[in-house]
Amino acid sequence: MSFNQSVIEEFRTRRGKVGGPFEGADLLLLTTTGARSGAPHTTPLGYVRHGDALLVVASNLGAPSHPAWYHNLLAHPQVRVELGADTFEALAVPAEGARRAELFAEVLRTAPGFAEYQARTDRLLPVVVLDSAAPDGWRSPGEVRTLADKILEVHTWLRAQLGHVSAETEAHFAARAAHTGPGRPPAPGLGLQIRQRCLAFCQALAFHHAGEDGHVFPATLAHHPHLADTFERLREEHRTVARIQEELVTLLAGLEIADPERFRARLARMTAELTAHLDHEEETLLPLLAEVPWPPPRP
Repeated sequence: MSFNQSVIEEFRTRRGKVGGPFEGADLLLLTTTGARSGAPHTTPLGYVRHGDALLVVASNLGAPSHPAWYHNLLAHPQVRVELGADTFEALAVPAEGARRAELFAEVLRTAPGFAEYQARTDRLLPVVVLDSAAPDGWRSPGEVRTLADKILEVHTWLRAQLGHVSAETEAHFAARAAHTGPGRPPAPGLGLQIRQRCLAFCQALAFHHAGEDGHVFPATLAHHPHLADTFERLREEHRTVARIQEELVTLLAGLEIADPERFRARLARMTAELTAHLDHEEETLLPLLAEVPWPPPRP
């Protein structure tokens, strides 16, 4: 058994407490999705609390390259965090620019050993904010008892994520406008934050649609065969939505140099199309699934 695996097993057995070199340390388990493999990978990491968020540093003990878990979260921003006896989903967002410097200073106040790791390498050690996967202000639409409730909950989360992409984009443009002119500092970086939020939205929506196409639609069709044409139209709509998602990722990749008005217009169009799809799914599916229990009963 590897050293990391032994730490993971001890952590889970003792509800977050680990002995040996980590005795008394603030430790969490971070599970990322492999950038290439798509497989889950769990890593024990030290952390620092900052408000409601948790900070982890991709130090790799001062090695010249970033650790694998950091590359994974850039490809798949939604991660799982185990902290003590609790497990929750989080959005992993590397800090940029002045915010990264501010947060690294915060880390050093609690864990000064990271200064030694920074001194060993020429790369800037990334500081990653593990924030709640739910957007600020998001609330579940209510108790989830049926499959219709579950789909509505997922849709509400997706709408909130889309709203945050728009809000963070506006914050980026406002910061960029405030820092124009000679001798002024560059705009604070929000590019990665927006990218991670958008990527999390797109991946969650793709997963949601795969579940509908592979499980929800066939199961519902068994009881409502007359809806075969409706479900085929929804599958076709899923393919259209996938194209819009690709366009959205491409659009946000050019945020740093985009013309604000043109960018806003394209983002508004894509948001309207994606929201219309969610509305249509709810109108079509929710009445059919209102009596299907969630979670499904065990066989």
